[in-house]
Parts: sequence; C-alpha cells; structure tokens
Amino acid sequence: MSLDAVYRETCRVAVVGAGHAGCEAALACARLGLKTIVFTVSIDSIALMPCNPNIGGTSKGHLVREIDALGGEMGKNIDRTFIQSKMLNASKGPAVHSLRAQADKAEYSQSMRQVLENTENLSIIQAEVTEILTEEQKVVGLKTYSGAIYEAEAVILCTGTYLKARCIYGNVSSATGPNGLQAANYLTDSLKKLGIQMYRFKTGTPARIDRRSIDFSKMEEQLGDERVIPFSFATDPEEVQKEQVSCWLTYTNERTHEIIRENLDRSPLYSGIIEGTGPRYCPSIEDKVVKFADKNRHQVFIEPEGLSTNEMYVGGMSSSLPEDVQHAMYSSVAGLEHVRIVRNAYAIEYDCIDPRQLLPTLEFRDISGLFSGGQFNGSSGYEEAAAQGLLAGMNAAMKILGREQIILDRSQAYLGVLIDDLVTKENREPYRMMTSRAEYRLLLRQDNADLRLTEIGYRAGLISEERYQSVLEKERQIQDEIVRVEHVNIGTGKKVQELLEQAKSTPLNSGSTLAELIRRPELNYDLLAPLDPERPMLARGVAEQVNINIKYEGYIKRQLKQVELFKKMEKKRIPEDFSYEEVPSLRIEARQKLEQYRPVSIGQASRISGVSPADISVLLVFMEQQKRRHGTEHVE
Repeated sequence: MSLDAVYRETCRVAVVGAGHAGCEAALACARLGLKTIVFTVSIDSIALMPCNPNIGGTSKGHLVREIDALGGEMGKNIDRTFIQSKMLNASKGPAVHSLRAQADKAEYSQSMRQVLENTENLSIIQAEVTEILTEEQKVVGLKTYSGAIYEAEAVILCTGTYLKARCIYGNVSSATGPNGLQAANYLTDSLKKLGIQMYRFKTGTPARIDRRSIDFSKMEEQLGDERVIPFSFATDPEEVQKEQVSCWLTYTNERTHEIIRENLDRSPLYSGIIEGTGPRYCPSIEDKVVKFADKNRHQVFIEPEGLSTNEMYVGGMSSSLPEDVQHAMYSSVAGLEHVRIVRNAYAIEYDCIDPRQLLPTLEFRDISGLFSGGQFNGSSGYEEAAAQGLLAGMNAAMKILGREQIILDRSQAYLGVLIDDLVTKENREPYRMMTSRAEYRLLLRQDNADLRLTEIGYRAGLISEERYQSVLEKERQIQDEIVRVEHVNIGTGKKVQELLEQAKSTPLNSGSTLAELIRRPELNYDLLAPLDPERPMLARGVAEQVNINIKYEGYIKRQLKQVELFKKMEKKRIPEDFSYEEVPSLRIEARQKLEQYRPVSIGQASRISGVSPADISVLLVFMEQQKRRHGTEHVE
C-alpha cells in the first residue's frame, strides 16, 4: 500500500455537525432514502444543549411545532425527555401562545442520539471536517483531519459554535467549543478559499450551580402546567401527563449591580478582548446593568439541568466576568448566598457566515450542492437551528432526487420568516426569532402548525399517509363544526341567562346563534357547552380551532386579504440571469444591493434594505416592458 493512501468512502449527503441543525438535516436526508453520513467532533455532543435547558418559548415554540408538522424530530424528542412544561402567554391572544418545556439535558441528547443511531441510511462518524471539496463551483465531497475523503452529492454545514471557537471569562481564554469540547479550527480557511464571507459572532452562557447550595425558601416556586400539552402533533397527550419538577424565580439587587459596575474594566466584553458581536435580545448581566441602569433588579430563573444531576442553570445571568467576580456576583442574589459554582459562566466566540450568500432554499448561491443551517447561518437558539437544519436537509434531498425544492414564505410559517430575514436582511448580530417579526402572526399560530404545514411534509416524503389523512380529517371536522355552530340558535331561557351571568356576560334580550356568543371576549366554545346538547364529541385540537376561528374571524379574514397582496408580489419571479444594469432610472444603491442579493422574486427584492418602493416600481415597469417586447414571461 502506498504511504500516501487515504481512506475513501462515498455517500449521497454529508452533514457537518450533529447539533440541533445537523440532527434534523441528517434525519431528513436519511428518511428520504439517501445514504447520509453526519460528522461530529464528539459523539457525546449529539443534540447537545450547551446553554439553557429548555426547548420552545416565545415564538420558538412555534418553530418546534412547525418542525414537527414538516416531519422533523425535535418536538417528539422533547416530549420524551421534558421534566416541566408550560404554555407561555396563556392569558393573551392565541397568536402569542408559546409552549416551552424544561429538558433533561442528558436524556434529550441521549434520546436524539438513539434516534440517529437507529435510522436506516444514516451513519455517525466522529471526525473533524477540515475541507469542502468542489469542482467547477459544485460540491463533490469533503476531507477530514486524518486526510480521509468522503465523496458526496451534497454537503450540509451545521457547525454551530465550533468553528475557531474560543471560550472566555475574565482574562482566561481557551480555544475550545462549548462545554470544553474540541473546537474545529481548520474548516474556516477552506470556506474562505471558496469565496464564502465569514463573520465573527459571540454568545454567552451563565454559570451552573450546585442544587444543594441553594436556599429555595427565598425564591418563588415556578410550577409547570397542570395539564401538559405535547409539542408533537403525533404524541398522545395522555403519554405526557407526568410528575413535573419545579423551577425557581429570584432577582438581582443593587448589591449585585454594584459588584458588576465595579468590575466592568475586568469584563472582556468591555476591555476589548472579545471581538465578536453578541445577541442583542439575550444580553449578558453586564449588558443589562449598563444598558438598563434605571432598573434596580433583574429576574433570575433557577432551572434544573436534569433528574440525574444537581446542576442548576442560572437563567438571566450569563456573563464573562472573572471567576472571583462571578462568585461575588452570584452569591449576592437572594437564595444564592452560599452558592457553589460547578461550571463558570463564559462567553464563546465562533465563526459563522453572512447568510445573504444563501438562496431561500439554504443552498449557497455560488456553490451548487453546498447547503447551510443553524447557528452557522448567523442565528441563535436551538429551535432556530433545528428548523433551518430540517429545511436544508429536505432541500439537499430534493436537489439530489431531482424534485422541486421547498421555499416557505413569510405567510406560511415562522420558518419562512426566519429564513427570509436571514437571506434578505443585513444581520450584524446573532438572529433570534420573535413573534413581532411575523407580519401574519394571527395566521401563523403554534396551535395550527399541523394544518399549515403537514401537507408540505407529506409531499416531501417525511409525513406518513396515515398522519396526513388524520390532518385532512381534522380539517373536515373543524369546518363542519364551524358551520354547525353558526346555525345553532340560543334562546333567552333561564339556563342561558344563568350561564351568562356566571360568566359576567350581558344577558340576552333576544335569540342569538352560538357563534355570536363565542365571539364575546368573556365567552368561548368550551364554556358554552351546556347550552349545546347536540354538540358532537370532538378532539381537543378540533375544539380549539373552532373556538379560535370563530372568535377571531374578522381579524383572520383581514390578514388573509393582506396575504393575498403579499402572494402577488412573491409570484412575480425574477429570472436568475436578470441584469439590473439594464434597468434605467434604478438608483445606484438599489442596483448594487439587487446584484448582491440576487432576489428570486419582486417580493424578496422589496424587503432588501436600501431598495425603496420607488425602485420596485421602476423594476416592475421595466420587467413588464421586457415581457411585452420579447413575448416572454419574466413575471408570472
């Protein structure tokens, strides 16, 4: 054998990284019948939760539900491994209801690993990927640190926070990934050689503390919901009803803030040691104290990391202050006077890409077959990562199989909003999903994700026939019940008036339909059941949709009209080879931005910073003239 001989293997898809994005990407490709290999720097870090111990939360719960509806795994996995579950914003409107569950970190990771290990067509390899191999701007495979070559038709980059990672607190800087795991130090250079533009971003995490050193009597207990709602639409609700653990709420105080202010000069955030840009919407405790100087306290959530450990997560107090300051700072908080720190808080810097180099399919615009998903795309959060990984995996598979790739728009899903924001807008900080980013959030509720997206998952091949048919049946039942309720007449009898009085609702002077009563703010479909003896037995999910659709009918119709206008703009496609230089009267800035982004539609073009409504009008007129001149359909 030659001394320079190397190991070679062929697969259809290679996934770089096995975090939340990598897991979903690899599972999607393998489940669609493609031989897939997922590479990780450590098999013990599969689906690792290096920061907070929860899945879901405001807007993030929407993403998990959407992942599930498309055929992903995150929702099912958290249903198997949660230790507390809570519906956030339950007192507000349904558009902002968001499910969040505390996970047993070790169990979550182990459970996902088992899923990967037992999935047909999927292999896991512990190796550091150092180079992406291309020929004529097309991916042909990758190379590992050992020199091994893996030929592939598509490569999906899901590197998370591992590329040239550096963990920092005080003047301590370690060239490691999260939780002290090995960093990936070579791949960045390979990507730069391919012409990929990189950013340097930062995120942080709080300390982990010993449960035995906490005085919970000085804290407010935070309980889970009495009735647990699962994340996955496929999970039997009865299977997730179990005993839950408590979380705890305490607060920082003036003494805490004083300690932080006195030591700001020792914070790498303020001394210039940290180069990367951090997430504005998840600030460190140093940032909170400086930027919100008028606040005399900040919430601190003490959350268990799992059932088999005494480690507790200190939510709301991420930091990169020196070790001695961390001890002083944490022990100044009520209930933490005698705290024992198990793992110091730290900031982590890492390389990621400018996501504007991606198509809405999450494929690199200039490198065929190279896809990207997760924190590597300049986003933050487990849920954002998993959602991108799933779509990148689906589209890599679609490309290989010669099928139409999947693009979700802003009116279809939070995932559509997330990807459109990443590939269209300039993000100078890690991107975080929020309900306020979605224009059509009343339509994009977490409760109707299955009705919105299951068909797409089914057409792609990730949703079974049985599950698809059950969603169609659910849709039929919802529509039938809405029609029935609209025609159920309610009189002014004693039983009716008594129920209205109990609900503090205005008595009826004349007859009404059941639907009209449901529309009253203080009433709902369930509350009015005693007045509706002919009501059929319906699943909880069906009844919920009936109530929401009737109660918010006017608002929903208004948003549907807005979506119609939006769709018109999205359907006006721009040819791949379109030359903006030929468009007269187009401002120089707009021309430059349009050439840079290469939008796929007029809708996407209109959302690019630096492109004005006047520019869009000029573009539309020119394209219409071109269509008439050449008799070609430039605009659909």
